[in-house]
Amino acid sequence: MKKNILSLAVLVAAFAFAMPSQAQIKFGVKAGLNVNSFNVKNLPVAIDKKNRNGFFAGVTADVTIPLAGLGADASLLYDNRCIGIGGNDIDEDDAGEVTTGEYTESHKTFHYISLPINVKYTVGLSSLASVYVATGPQFSWNIGDRHWNFADADEGWELKSSQFSWNVGCGVTALSHLRVGYNYNIALGNTAEMTVLGVGRDAIKGKLKNNTHQISLTYLF
Repeated sequence: MKKNILSLAVLVAAFAFAMPSQAQIKFGVKAGLNVNSFNVKNLPVAIDKKNRNGFFAGVTADVTIPLAGLGADASLLYDNRCIGIGGNDIDEDDAGEVTTGEYTESHKTFHYISLPINVKYTVGLSSLASVYVATGPQFSWNIGDRHWNFADADEGWELKSSQFSWNVGCGVTALSHLRVGYNYNIALGNTAEMTVLGVGRDAIKGKLKNNTHQISLTYLF
């Protein structure tokens, strides 16, 4: 399955960078809001998953083929993602009975450099506006701290150094320069893993996967 997804990502990237000579290329700036939604698995503690906001900003290149409606875009972005987790630790008393520990919260900001490459199909509504749908792979590299302590010195998240994900989105372009878009970024692997010393101090591996809703504003020169 992973090989098929990677092969599709290569095809999308190849299409994006192999446009015919009549293609029109515009460059621009792009920024927007991240709203994170994540799943946590295999943890022996009660977890309250909290959505957290972040942002992204960078430069973009937009390619369109006249008449065909097909095109592509590629962006280089600083990608800031903030998430939070709250839950009750599990403790043992002197008799070995399991007890519910203190409720704690922990927050973390992820820092990435991201390269999304999308294929687009555009339909013109008039000479002033058009709508589009887009999909494609995204490659992200962690440039921040990869460690996230949650409970104590022996327990904490270890973030992956890179993240491969897939984008599905749509939007509106007005006056050929201003674009408002929505995108759902789907993680295709674990964002982080956690070693938990649970009851009896046995190590348990937890997993975290981060998906992101994104609202963007792009200006094309």
